[in-house]
Amino acid sequence: MKILFLTLARIQSIEESGIYSDLLRKFRDMGHIVNIVCPSERKYGTGTTLVTKNNVNILNVWTPNIQKTNIIEKGITTLTIEYFFKNAIKKFIKYKDIDLILYSTPPITLTNLIKSLKKITCAKTYLLLKDIFPQNAVDLNLLKHGGILYKYFRNKEKFLYEISDYIGCMSPANLRYILKNNPEIDSNKVEVNPNSVQISNKSNMSTNKSKLYKQYNIPADKVIFIFGGNLGVPQGINFLKENISFCSSITNAFFLIIGNGTEYEELKKWTESEKRENVSLIKELPKLEYEALLKLSHVGLIFLNPLFSIPNFPSRLLSYMHNKMPVICATDLATDIGRIAHENNFGFNCLASDKEKFYEYVVNLLDQDLRSKMGENAYRYLEKEYSVDVSYNKIIEKTLMLSV
Repeated sequence: MKILFLTLARIQSIEESGIYSDLLRKFRDMGHIVNIVCPSERKYGTGTTLVTKNNVNILNVWTPNIQKTNIIEKGITTLTIEYFFKNAIKKFIKYKDIDLILYSTPPITLTNLIKSLKKITCAKTYLLLKDIFPQNAVDLNLLKHGGILYKYFRNKEKFLYEISDYIGCMSPANLRYILKNNPEIDSNKVEVNPNSVQISNKSNMSTNKSKLYKQYNIPADKVIFIFGGNLGVPQGINFLKENISFCSSITNAFFLIIGNGTEYEELKKWTESEKRENVSLIKELPKLEYEALLKLSHVGLIFLNPLFSIPNFPSRLLSYMHNKMPVICATDLATDIGRIAHENNFGFNCLASDKEKFYEYVVNLLDQDLRSKMGENAYRYLEKEYSVDVSYNKIIEKTLMLSV
C-alpha cells in the first residue's frame, strides 16, 4: 500500500524512536510506501523540503510556530496549517494513488484537506486520536464553552470524526468518552489503538553512569524519580511542584525534571529560589542524552492537570515502561492511565492534588525489590499492549476489512 501520514509532530527521520516514527517504520519494513507530511516551523529557519529514502518520503512544510509557542501564534497556525499542507502536498507528493490516509490529532483543522484527498484518491482514512479538542482547551479555561471559537472547533471535530473511516483511541476511557459525547458516531468504527513503540532490549545499551551522575549533578546514592517531556499547563506543573515540595523530608528520594515548555521558566525560578536539594531541572535534551538519563532513573512520573474532563494518556508512559520502571500517576479523575498501571501492578494512582498519597507512593518505591517487580510487570504489559506490532495490525486489519 501507499500511505499518506499527516501530523504536527516534527519528523526528520523514521529511524528515530517515537510513537509515530516507530509505526511508520513498521509500515515501511512491511513493504509499504510511506509519505509523511509534517510542519517545519518558522523557528527552525528552514523552508519546505522533501527528503526521499528507502520508500519513505518526508515532506517538511514551512509553517508558523505551533509547538511550545504563545497561545496567539499557536491559534493562528492551527487555523492556517491546512493551507500550507495542501499547497505543499499538491506540489511535492504524488497523492492520487494513495491507498490509506493516516492522521493524528492535534490538529482537527485538516478536515477539508482530508475530505478532498479522500475524494481524489478513494483512499481509506484512519484517525489516530491523540487529543480531544476543543474540550481540552475548555477544561484549561483557554476557550469558553458555547463561544464562537468553541462552536467553530467543535464543528471541525465532529466533521473529522464523520469523514474518518476508522478512529483509533488511546485507551478504553478515551473510547467511551468519544462515543458518549458524539452519539452520532457508529461504534463499529471506533477501537482502542493506543500509543505504541517498537520494543527493544534497552538493558543491553551501555551507559557510563558514573560520568552522567557527575555531569548532571545527580546523586548516585538516591532513588531517582523522573518526569520527562513537555512542561506545560496540561501537565499540571504546579501540582508537580507541590508534590515534590511535600516530599522534601524523604532523604533517599531525588526528583529529576527534564523538558521544556510554557512552564519551564516558572519551574526554573522555583528550583533556584529556595535551592532545593531534592530536585534538579534540566532543559530539553537530545533524544539519546535523555534516554541515557532515563536509564539512570528508577521511577517514572506522570502528571496531568486535575481540571481535565477528557481522558488523556501521555505517551511518556511508554518510555518509562520500556526502561522497566514503575510509575506514579498523579492525574485527574477522567483518565484511566493510573488505573491501568495499578490494575496491572506496574504503578500507583492518585489525584494530582493528593499530596499525602503521592508521598506514600514515593516511600513505597524506595524498596528496590518492589521497584524491580513492578518494572518487570511494566515491560511485559508494554510488550503485550503497547507494541507497535499491535497498532500496525489493527490498522491493517481495519483497512483490509473496509476494502472488502
